[in-house]
This record gives sequence, C-alpha cells and structure tokens, in this order.
Amino acid sequence: MNTSIANRGPAERIRLERLQRGLSQENMADLLNLSTTAYGDIERGKTDLTLSRLTQIADVLGVSPLALLSDEALSAQVIEPKIDELVGYELETLRLTIEKQQVELDKLRLEADYWKRKHDDRVAMEVLRSMAVEQTRERIGF
Repeated sequence: MNTSIANRGPAERIRLERLQRGLSQENMADLLNLSTTAYGDIERGKTDLTLSRLTQIADVLGVSPLALLSDEALSAQVIEPKIDELVGYELETLRLTIEKQQVELDKLRLEADYWKRKHDDRVAMEVLRSMAVEQTRERIGF
C-alpha cells in the first residue's frame, strides 16, 4: 500500500491516527466502550460509521471528525486558521508585553530624572552653603 493518506478512507485514517498515538485496537475499544471485534470491524471498513461514533473516535484521538473524513488539503485548511489564530494571539501577547515594558521603562526614566534632579539640587545647596560660610567667617587673630 503505497497510497497517500489522501487516497485512504476514514477507516484507514482512523487506524493511522491510532497507531501514531501508540494505542492498540484493544485500548481504543475500551475507550469507546466497544468490543475489540467491533472496533476492528470499524478499522477494516466492515462497519459503517455513524456521525456520533466518528465524533467519539475523533475525540479519543484528539483530532477533528473532518480530519478523519477528508484529504490532506482539506485537513490543512481546517488546521491553518487555528495556527493563524494562535500566531495572532501570540503577536497580540508580544505587543502587550512590549507595551507594558515601554511603560515600565518610561517610569524608570522618570524616577532616574527625579533622583538626578534631587542630587543636583543637593550639590548646588552644598556649594551655596560652602560659599556663604566662607564669606561670613571672622578671622580669629593669633
């Protein structure tokens, strides 16, 4: 069987998804409350899938029911918007983080300016004090 997944039916897609997750037919049967034989019949295509059973299988496998029914191109179209949403969410998160850091940086700059002015004022006061003290000093004669 050298066909691509696009040429396979839902039963084969279910089997491939199960194998990718390392589950046995017995595990799947237990998770779906089916006998192993009944589940095996689903994978062999002997049992027609109902929509509710397909949804149960998709939930167990962690995929959309459409991914088990459709070819790769259609599956990619379903997955791609989710990736775009995730990228959009991450971009928004990054934008908000940058904005928050910019506000924090502005706050730190203002605080640094405050302390610089305070320091400069103290230095100026000390210079004025030292000049005033020298002028009013009286000489003591020796």
